[in-house]
Amino acid sequence: MTNSRFLHELRRRHVFRVAAAYAVIAWLLIQIATQVFPFFHIPEWSVRLLVLLLLAGFPIALLLAWAFDATPHGIVRTGDADGISPRRSRRAGIAVGLIGVLIAAMAGGGYWWWHRPLAAAQPDAAVVTAAPVPVTALPAKSIAVLPFANLSEDKANAYFATGIQDEILTRLAKIGALKVISRTSTQHYASSPDNLPQIARELGVANILEGSVQRAGDSVRVNVQLIRADGDSHLWAETYDRKLTDVFGVESEVATAIADALQAKLSDSEQQELAVKPTDNPAAYDAYLRGLVLEASGDNSNIHEVVSAFAEAVRLDSGFALGWAHLAMARSFLYVAGPAMADNTPEMIKQAADTASRLQPDLGEAWLAQGYYRYRCLRDYAGALQAFDEARKRLPNDPQIFLAISAVERRQGRWDQSLAHLRQAVQLDPRNLNLLQNLATNLLNFARRPVEARQVLDRALVVAPGNELFLAMKAQTYQEEGRLEDAARLLDGLPANSRNEELFYTRLGQLYLRRQFDAALTLLQSFPSVPNPSPFELAVRMIQEGNLQKRAGHAAVARP
Repeated sequence: MTNSRFLHELRRRHVFRVAAAYAVIAWLLIQIATQVFPFFHIPEWSVRLLVLLLLAGFPIALLLAWAFDATPHGIVRTGDADGISPRRSRRAGIAVGLIGVLIAAMAGGGYWWWHRPLAAAQPDAAVVTAAPVPVTALPAKSIAVLPFANLSEDKANAYFATGIQDEILTRLAKIGALKVISRTSTQHYASSPDNLPQIARELGVANILEGSVQRAGDSVRVNVQLIRADGDSHLWAETYDRKLTDVFGVESEVATAIADALQAKLSDSEQQELAVKPTDNPAAYDAYLRGLVLEASGDNSNIHEVVSAFAEAVRLDSGFALGWAHLAMARSFLYVAGPAMADNTPEMIKQAADTASRLQPDLGEAWLAQGYYRYRCLRDYAGALQAFDEARKRLPNDPQIFLAISAVERRQGRWDQSLAHLRQAVQLDPRNLNLLQNLATNLLNFARRPVEARQVLDRALVVAPGNELFLAMKAQTYQEEGRLEDAARLLDGLPANSRNEELFYTRLGQLYLRRQFDAALTLLQSFPSVPNPSPFELAVRMIQEGNLQKRAGHAAVARP
C-alpha cells in the first residue's frame, strides 16, 4: 500500500477523528483528576495511573477505529461499511474514541478491584494494623508537625517550645488544601527521629516538619525544616531570630512558607487569617502559651490552671481574641466537669465567647467557643451544630471540631452522622486514644456494630498495648455477640485485683450473662464505691445491687 493510499484509508476509516476525540476526552479526564483527586485526599499515584491507562488505551482506540465502524445495522468491519454518511461517520469516530476511554477506565477499575484493601473482608482479625503504605502513595499535601526540641538553657522554657509548635500547627490547620495531623498523634515521637518513613506511614502523611526553639532573655531563635519523608529530602528550611516582642508572627510565616513549599493554594480568607497577629503583648502571649500547653496535655485535673492561664492572658491584653476564645472553651469544660462554682457561671462563659466573636468575627476558635457554650451550657443542639459548622469552615483540620459535632449528633440519636464525623476526626488524629475510645463506644453501644468496634479497639491497643480500658471494651464486643468464652479468655488474662472501673463492670456483666448472680453480687459488694459519691452514682449502685438481688431470687432484699 502506497503512502497516499494509506493516508486515504486512515481518513476513510476515521482514524484521525478517533485520535482527536480520544485526545480531547483523555485531556479532560486528566484535568478533572488533577483538580478533584487532591480535594478528596486521593493518593497522587492514582493520577499517574490514570495517565498511564489512558496512554495504553490510545493505540487500542486507533486499532478499533481502523478495524470497525458503527452503522445503523450495528458494529461492522470497516471494509464492509461503504456508503456511510459523513455525519454518521463522525458519530462513529467519537463513539470509538469513547470506547477506548471506557476500556482504559475499566482497566483502572480492574486494577483497583484486584488491589483493594482486604481488611474489610477479615473483620475478626486479632489485631487490626494497616498494611504498610508507601510514603509516595500518601497525599502529597499532607503534613505532621513533630515535637519541637527545647534548646534553651533554662529547661523551664520547655512549655515555650511546645507552645510555638502548637501555634504553627494551629495555623496549618486553617489551610483547607492541606491534611494536617493533630498534635495528640505526634507528641509521643522524638523531636528528630531517624525513622521518618515509618512515622509518616503510621500517621498517613508524606511530609514531616521538625523544629527547635531556643529562648535566651528577650531573644528567641526558631529553626524549622520541612522534610519529604520517603527520601528524607529537605523541601524547605528557615531560621527565625526574633525578640520576644516580635515573635508572634513567626507561626504565620512558617505556615505560609510550608503552604508554598507544598503548593497548597491559600484562599483570600486564609491569607487574611494567617496574617493576623494574635497579640502584641509578650507577657499575654507567654500566659496564653502556658495555658495552651496545659490544655493540650490531656490531663483534666489541671483545668483550673488552664483557666487561670487564659484569664491572665486576657487580663494583660483585653483585645486578645484567641485568648478569650480559649478561656470560654476551658470555662465551659470546667462548668460540665466540676461542681457548680460561683466564679465559673454560664454568664461568664458567654461573656468570654462573645468578646472573642466581637474582636475577631471570623476567628475559627471564636465560633468553636460559641458552639461549646451553646452545647454545654444551653443544651441548644441546633445552635451548637451551626456554630461548630462555622468553626469547621475556618479550621478544616481540627479533629476536636468533628468530635464536638459527633457528640451533639450522638445526643440527638443521629448515629450514622455521629460515626461519620468521628471517623473524620480519627483521620486527622489517628493515634488519639480519646477519639478511638469514642469511636469504639459509638460503634458498640449505639450503632450495635461489635465487629467494627473491635477493629477500632485493636488499633487503640497498637498505640497503648495492654491498656485495661480497651481490653475490657474488647471483651464487651464478644459479650455483645454472645461469644462468652472469647470474652472470658480475654478477661482472665487481666489482673484480678485491678481497680479499673470499665474492667470491673465488664466482669460484672460477664457474670450476669452467665446467670451467676450470687457471684456478681459478691463482686459488686467487693468493689469500693467512689469517695463522696453523687446522688446519681448512689442511685446507679442501688439499681445494680437491687437488680442482682432480684435475679438471684432475693426479692425481699431487692425491694428496699
